[in-house]
Amino acid sequence: MEDLKDHIDEFIHADMYEHKRCFKKTIQKMFGMSKIVAERIADAKEVESSLPLRTVVSD
Repeated sequence: MEDLKDHIDEFIHADMYEHKRCFKKTIQKMFGMSKIVAERIADAKEVESSLPLRTVVSD
């Protein structure tokens, strides 16, 4: 609980430059993560799977 209080105090007493820097860093992380997720989805789509073909012949 003490760590949370310290973090809130740091946030409240930070100057505008620190807030801007933190905000920019957070946005970059968000876009970076979305890019990584998009790349993983694209990689997953490139995976080939082969399923046995079944043929049923009826008279």
